[in-house]
Amino acid sequence: MSAQTDIEPVATTFRAIGTDHTILATDPDALEPAVRLAQQHLADLDVAASRFRSDSEVSGLARAARSGPVTATVSPLLASYVQAALQTAQVTDGLVDFTVGAAVVAAGYDADIEIVRARTSGPADLPDSLAGRHSLVPGWRHVRLDGHRLSLPRGCVIDLGASAKAHAADVIAAALAAALPGRFLVNLGGDIATNGAAAQGGWRIGIEDADGSTLQTIETRTGTTAVTTSSTRHRHWLRDGIPGHHIVDPRTGEVARSPWAQVTCVAETALLANAASTASIVLGSEAPAWLTARGIPARLDSLQGDSTTTPGWPAP
Repeated sequence: MSAQTDIEPVATTFRAIGTDHTILATDPDALEPAVRLAQQHLADLDVAASRFRSDSEVSGLARAARSGPVTATVSPLLASYVQAALQTAQVTDGLVDFTVGAAVVAAGYDADIEIVRARTSGPADLPDSLAGRHSLVPGWRHVRLDGHRLSLPRGCVIDLGASAKAHAADVIAAALAAALPGRFLVNLGGDIATNGAAAQGGWRIGIEDADGSTLQTIETRTGTTAVTTSSTRHRHWLRDGIPGHHIVDPRTGEVARSPWAQVTCVAETALLANAASTASIVLGSEAPAWLTARGIPARLDSLQGDSTTTPGWPAP
């Protein structure tokens, strides 16, 4: 997604945690410190929550859970992101479940996406923690978080990919509003959070197709509005002729087989918007009714190129 405002903003794009991010600011002097703040937060998040770093807290927890349940004291940062993931699971009735890590690994997403795409055949090597597993998805209800004390069931591999970027966008946007002048838009790989009064105009956000073309431009007029897109066409790969992507249906432990190429949702926070868009990919044809019942404006683009919208989504 792309964005602008009635006041021409300044912007910087940078890469972190495996994808591109953009910070837009209405005050040119605030852009550089805003980018530094965002980069530092994402660097700290990578150390805490990356599945692809052997020295991350998440990887350490997975190793500890190989032989049985584990309870450990985690950093305040990881605890806050696990809490956000628990909230995501709760509001989606488990359609978005952060205990799918083992299933995501089994589907082939066990390294940075560039490495995964470079492979042409053979299954991913599964970690020892999956040996003798009873289920690829232990289930979020088996996770306990008490302050900074986190308890996981045996064999659990945490995957915060469905909530971490969105929550980070919210956290960074709030931190920028508190620390720096002007208005900001934080776009973390398609998870957008905005802040600041909109008296002089809102943000215009372009909904982009996988090829980078703009499908529609929408405009925000509230003080804080979040827009996120979940897609099956960005983090995808081909293995032995079988396509795969990073969104797993926790009900089956398999890659979600969805009619939607991407789903874009609007909500008060990026975390809630992303929860809805990811759940919609999992739900498939049931998604429009599910979104409508919850009052979530959304645009759902099918694999065939047509689109469906729910009430409240702006007309083209």
